[in-house]
Amino acid sequence: MGFELDRFKGTVDPDFKCNLCNKVLEDPLTTPCGHVFCSGCVLPWVVQQSSCPVKCQRISAKELNHVLPLKNLILKLEIKCDNHARGCDAVVTLQHLAEHAETCDFSPAKCGNRGCEEVVSARDLDAHMREACEHRAAGICEGGCELTLTHREQKSSGHCCVRALKAQNGALSNQREKALLAQLSAVHGELQMTALKYQKKLTEYSERIDSLTKTVAFSCKVKVSALRVVPLKYKSSNNKNVPC
Repeated sequence: MGFELDRFKGTVDPDFKCNLCNKVLEDPLTTPCGHVFCSGCVLPWVVQQSSCPVKCQRISAKELNHVLPLKNLILKLEIKCDNHARGCDAVVTLQHLAEHAETCDFSPAKCGNRGCEEVVSARDLDAHMREACEHRAAGICEGGCELTLTHREQKSSGHCCVRALKAQNGALSNQREKALLAQLSAVHGELQMTALKYQKKLTEYSERIDSLTKTVAFSCKVKVSALRVVPLKYKSSNNKNVPC
């Protein structure tokens, strides 16, 4: 869908802009009439409208072609990190943007503590989970349930052993139910595979039986046609052979 112009270092050549979204081209495709668009912009348009977005002629999706020389030029442009708004000052070539994003310290990361929906920078995640998160473990309940207390529960004295135990049992029941469903699904899949395997074997055996039946029938037919009928004779009282 294109890259925002203000993310690039310096002025961007107008020929590098998509004619639909007016951003820097992302995976450019060209039409038979010579117009260039982002693949994410032009493909849905052509599928729905069956025409060039500039409306100069009717085209189909199979007539769109990649513009590799143009794409290679765009990939050499320098662009700000995806996490620039979060504080990352890195500027890399577009072709290395995805590689940088995988290791960027400012990439958004969700807290792993149960109940916390906070999203922080990757570099701050460990400190948040251990020191700042309201849902981090803070101790063990001494009221009898011996469950782990969160920082919020300990600070507000809002922990109720009965309620906490019910919640834990409910969570365990859900986990067991999910595990059983997963096992049932696996068994069902195995049964289906076994049934298909035996169905295949049955089909093979049926085909063999049909083939053997046809072979035997043909063999019997050949033998019967090869038999000669020989008339039986017996001797009369005057010792002459008389046909039956």
